[in-house]
Amino acid sequence: MKPKTIVLYAFSMLITTLVHAQQPGRAIQINIDTLLNARPVTTLTGGKLVTWTKGIDGDGQGDGYLTMKAALFNGDKDPHALPNNSFIDATPAHPAIKLHYSNSDGIKNQARYVSGVGSFGFYVPPKRYMGMYLSLTSAEGGSQLHFELTYKDGVEKKDFWLPDYYNDIVAKDSCLSYVVHDLGKWDNKNTMVESNHHNIDALNIYPDPKRILLHIKVAKDTGGYLVFWAATGVPVK
Repeated sequence: MKPKTIVLYAFSMLITTLVHAQQPGRAIQINIDTLLNARPVTTLTGGKLVTWTKGIDGDGQGDGYLTMKAALFNGDKDPHALPNNSFIDATPAHPAIKLHYSNSDGIKNQARYVSGVGSFGFYVPPKRYMGMYLSLTSAEGGSQLHFELTYKDGVEKKDFWLPDYYNDIVAKDSCLSYVVHDLGKWDNKNTMVESNHHNIDALNIYPDPKRILLHIKVAKDTGGYLVFWAATGVPVK
């Protein structure tokens, strides 16, 4: 392929990505407060480390994330930690996403965990959506997920495979993108056990943009330890 052809191809791919990810409506951060049953992030609250209690792997018993303030206070050098601001900026691949951890809060749960077979569901503002992004991690292998999307006029079922959170996203997978990439992880003494290479992924389940979405149910098969961090919808204008 000639250099000029390569440049034109790369430019066309960039435009395709931007068009694919453009957001006609303002992103909606879905309220999932009643689902949250885990605290997988150590925060720096009131000048003290508040250690995670239900982690991101080992059936929730082994390892969690730290915020950047917590990691620096902990004495970690150049840590690959979560940003202090849990409002993650939009990228060409996903809208702005609000996670549920905060350094100002040392009490509340931050995510939903599912170990083994399990399910959960949540209502969304009734709208037509061009995208619905679930922020997720799967440890101890990937998780096979089954979705039931309830619309005003019926139900749609979809299946997705979520890879292990250590694995980088395959370029051809248009459903997945990084919320936060290349994170370290820490044990329950806040000792860093791995310095990098872990992620929080965004899975776009692509609701039907012609139908009014009301509710989403997520079911998980046996394999993998799942953590659900947030849901963000992009409505059709």
